[in-house]
Amino acid sequence: MSTPENSAQGQSIDAQSLRHASGPYFGAYGGRWMPESLMAAMDELNETFEAAKKDPEFIAEVKDLNKNYSGRPSLLTEAKRFSEQYCGGVRIFLKREDLNHTGSHKINNVLGQALLAKRMGKTRIIAETGAGQHGVASATAAALMGLECVVYMGAEDTRRQALNVARMRLLGATVIPVTVGSQTLKDAINEALRDWVANVENTHYLLGTAAGGAPFPAMVRYFHEVIGDEAREQILAQTGRLPDAVTACIGGGSNAIGIFHGFLDDPSVEIYGFEAGGDGVDTDRHAATITLGRPGVLHGAKSYLMQDEDGQTVESHSISAGLDYPGVGPEHAYLSDIGRVSYEPVTDTEAMDAFKALCRTEGILPAIESAHALAGTIRLAQRKVAEGVVPEETIIIANLSGRGDKDVGTAAAWFNMIDEQDAEAEINAANSQNSGAQNSGSQNSEEK
Repeated sequence: MSTPENSAQGQSIDAQSLRHASGPYFGAYGGRWMPESLMAAMDELNETFEAAKKDPEFIAEVKDLNKNYSGRPSLLTEAKRFSEQYCGGVRIFLKREDLNHTGSHKINNVLGQALLAKRMGKTRIIAETGAGQHGVASATAAALMGLECVVYMGAEDTRRQALNVARMRLLGATVIPVTVGSQTLKDAINEALRDWVANVENTHYLLGTAAGGAPFPAMVRYFHEVIGDEAREQILAQTGRLPDAVTACIGGGSNAIGIFHGFLDDPSVEIYGFEAGGDGVDTDRHAATITLGRPGVLHGAKSYLMQDEDGQTVESHSISAGLDYPGVGPEHAYLSDIGRVSYEPVTDTEAMDAFKALCRTEGILPAIESAHALAGTIRLAQRKVAEGVVPEETIIIANLSGRGDKDVGTAAAWFNMIDEQDAEAEINAANSQNSGAQNSGSQNSEEK
């Protein structure tokens, strides 16, 4: 974990080893701790990925999909009223991944991995999802490329994100609620891995975060590097210089590693990741993995984990389904250890206050995941003002990783804008209608 003694913020760094690290290890973290039955599939995936990165046709196809299907480049928007009212006048720019097709950064990685699945001759993809954004993106790519899609989602998350469940089903995916364990993201990944073991010949596991066994962490980062590359080019075009800091929310860490990548070799740029602090890190209801975790192995990689005294993974908590995960990508663990990135917790209350703040000042509805980055950005900006910076000469880029349509029910209940039972009834009614349509479609398909 990052400490004042090893902090490298603002100091000289070895850019080559950070920006171009490809695994399978990042310092002491990473590796491939996978079942023997999956090793051949992991080797095939790694070989296909390494070959594709050198293939001009593959690179061109990814760029074309990003531009003409996803709608990249995503905008870099200055949030002037948000800055004035909450950040002491520090200039805040939002990297608008919420404007991508499907509403989040997830589409970047999904399109790339779906192309790899086609190259390997796979006919079926499986995915895990927490907030539902990765599931929606996976279902979207499967529909686009003619692949069967099965999405595993914790039963608790299907309740919290019922509208995204309906979206996945409308896109043709089969959504399987996971009812074991904490019924959240960790358990969804467990079930997806079991499926992969049983169906490895025709199935690709489209992992959605920068975790898992090699090559997943480096591969997911590769497809998300476009976020940081664009943000760097855009901020230079708009302001003529690099930002003073870059921020992002941290669950497994895919959106964060994507935007961080563009600035890792710039020692003048401070980088911050904001974890899910839940009810507070002084309680046992949080997902502050780097802040309070210890090294261990989960889902195929060594990284920081939330563990008990016996080394068993403990349940995490966050109001944000997408950050409710007791682990973190191995590259983040390494970046924390060497002090290049600072990681801090943000509570549910802080995140929801920032959620409302952006809605009211900029007319932008962020995902609750992204609201953690916004809350951390407010804290960072206020801290810098207290330290005596000139606000209008200080620039922070915050990664707005997704839009908050999926979170309207949660937010409305949190702020007492509608009765919680009424909100749940509305969501369940919509989900029931769409589920019925999906079941009807399945029946018709069987009749054919």
